[in-house]
Amino acid sequence: MISTSERLNRLIASQTLEMSERSKELVAQGIDIINLSVGEPDFNTPDYVKEAAKKAIDENYSFYTPVAGYPELRDAVVQKFKQDNNLEFERNQVVISNGAKQALANVILSIINKYDEVIIPAPYWVTYAEIDKIAEAHNIFLPTTIENNFKVTPEQVEKAISYRTKAFLFSSPSNPAGSVYTRDELQKLAEVFAKYDNIYIISDEIYEHINFVGKHESISQFDFIKDRVIVINGVSKCYAMTGWRIGYIGAPVNVAKACEKLQGQYTSGASSISQKAAYAALTVKSDYTVKMNKIFKTRRDLIVEKMEQIPGLKYSIPQGAFYIFPDISSFFGKSYGNHKIYNAKDLCMYLLDEAHVSTVPGSAFGITNCIRISYAITKDRLEEAMERIKKAFVKLK
Repeated sequence: MISTSERLNRLIASQTLEMSERSKELVAQGIDIINLSVGEPDFNTPDYVKEAAKKAIDENYSFYTPVAGYPELRDAVVQKFKQDNNLEFERNQVVISNGAKQALANVILSIINKYDEVIIPAPYWVTYAEIDKIAEAHNIFLPTTIENNFKVTPEQVEKAISYRTKAFLFSSPSNPAGSVYTRDELQKLAEVFAKYDNIYIISDEIYEHINFVGKHESISQFDFIKDRVIVINGVSKCYAMTGWRIGYIGAPVNVAKACEKLQGQYTSGASSISQKAAYAALTVKSDYTVKMNKIFKTRRDLIVEKMEQIPGLKYSIPQGAFYIFPDISSFFGKSYGNHKIYNAKDLCMYLLDEAHVSTVPGSAFGITNCIRISYAITKDRLEEAMERIKKAFVKLK
C-alpha cells in the first residue's frame, strides 16, 4: 500500500470528534447517551437568518463568490468590529472563510514558516496545535492553573519568547476552560508584545457573545500593537450557525491579502447562500445573542452547583463559552468493576460506559489532569447527566 504524506502522519485525530463517534455507536445500540463532548449550541439558527438564506436561493445566488467574500458581508464585518468592539478595520482587512477553523488555518499557513515558534497557552482548542504541525511550526505550550482561571501571565509569555517566536495564539472566552481575559490582563500582555515587533498576536474570539462577566474585550483594541493583531471570529457559536460554515478575520492588510491568495487556491470563496445568511445575522437588529447568553449562564450556574456536590472535583467557575474544565486527578488510581482510572482518558471512557455520558479528556487540550464538559444541552438533560456523573464518581474506590 502506498503511504500517506508525512504531513498527514504528523496529525492526530480530534479527540472531541472521537468521543462523539463513540457516543453515536452506543446510541445506535439503543443506549441513552447524553453527549457533553461536542462544542455546538443546541439552539436553532434564527428565523430571520434562515429567511435570508431562502431569499438568496430564490434570487439565484448560486454562482461562485469572490474569494475574500461578498463586499457587503465584508463591510458588515467591518461595521460589527466597530459597533461591538470599537475596532477600526477596512474592507481590505477582512476575509470571509469556510468557518473560523479555515480562517485560522489560512492565517497560520500564511504567516508561519518551518521551525517558527508559536506560543500557545494550555489548555487550548485542539486544532491550534494540529494546524501548527501542518505549517511545520514548533509549538511552545504555556501551562496554566485552575487557581489562575487557566490564564497565562505576562511573565510567562515574555520568558517563552525567543528569536524564533512568530506568533502568540490564544482564545478569550476560552475553549475548553471558559476563562475570559480582562482588559487589564490583555493590556499587560500587549505591553509585552510591544517590545517585540516581529510577533503576530492571533486572537480567537469566536465565543465573544457567550460571556458572563461583562463586555467582551479584544487585545486588538490597543493601538500600540493593533498592526500585528489578527482577530478570528465567525457566526457559528453566537448565532447557532455551525453548519453554515462562515468565519472571518480582521487582520493587517498584508495578512488579509495572503489569506485571500491561499484560500483562492484550495477552496475559493465561501458558500453564497451561507454568506447571505451571515449578512443577515450581522446586520439585522435582534436580541438573539443576549437571550442565548442568558440561557447559557443559567446552565453554567446549574453545572457549577452540581459540581459542588461531587467530592474530589476541583474546578474554576467558567466566565464564558459553554464548557467547564474540572481537575479529576484525585480519582487517578481508583477503580470500579473492570475500569481502572490511570488518566483522564480512562475516566472519560468510564463515564461513557458507566454513566452513559460523553466527555473529552483534557489531554486533547494540553492539560492531562482535567476533562472538558460541555453544557450546550437542555437544562433537563444537563441535570440528568450530572446526576449520572455524580453516581459514577461515588462508585470509584
